[in-house]
Amino acid sequence: MHPEIKEKPRVGIPWRTLAEEQAGNRRKLDYYFDAVRKAGGEPEEISLLAGEAALAAQVAELNGFILPGSAADVQPERFGQKRHPRTNPADTAREAADSSILRHALETGKPVLGICFGCQMLNVYLGGSLVQDIRSKQPGALAHGATDLPDAAAQGDLRHRARLEPGSRLAELAGRAETTVNSSHHQAIERPGEKLRVTAISPEDGVIEGVERISGNEWIIGVQWHPERMAGDAFAERLFGEFIRAAMTAASREAGTRETRESQAEVSGTNRR
Repeated sequence: MHPEIKEKPRVGIPWRTLAEEQAGNRRKLDYYFDAVRKAGGEPEEISLLAGEAALAAQVAELNGFILPGSAADVQPERFGQKRHPRTNPADTAREAADSSILRHALETGKPVLGICFGCQMLNVYLGGSLVQDIRSKQPGALAHGATDLPDAAAQGDLRHRARLEPGSRLAELAGRAETTVNSSHHQAIERPGEKLRVTAISPEDGVIEGVERISGNEWIIGVQWHPERMAGDAFAERLFGEFIRAAMTAASREAGTRETRESQAEVSGTNRR
């Protein structure tokens, strides 16, 4: 635990889809909650049904954010493309929540870990674009998700190699230049968003698997794989641990700013007496 913070950092995680929230289906959402708790954080769900004011009030009280995967695909209109036949229907409520979260996180320097759809949404929010269907654009690409395989073979997550950029945060956390990740997606980053550095790729086909934007107070990482579903994997656990440390730092920084404001207000009130 960060020495200046007595409480666990509060991590906001939006529901994966509006349909899952309305049905109370937490099966996949709870993978993220479990990973955050194991890393020392306190996860908190963010409703996709909340109004704009309620959402803004909630995110202001949180210390970091995980943008999870989703069965939806990002609206291609967001990155200036026509819809591909294999692009899944959008979840506008989820996109609105992610956009509000990212706007707040970028303004305040709170950490963000985008996972699968969350990584893609992060990229599009920052002005990047997506490959709407990997197999259609690159027929010789690896199978990156169950949609690329016959139903009989689509059992659980696929796995493949990921090459990590030397000197990147991901390579530092992995402790090596190449690792094995799980895979469950049919879209991927095409053009990286503003100030996003590509730090992980699939070496067999060049598909982008990870991006980073870390400078100053920023700690923003997007990964195309699902570390929350890699129980017992040291790299996945270190990634969540690093994210929680960044959330602790953000909480400490915010507490210091709040204390300074209160002290200044107290001095100002005394001077007016």
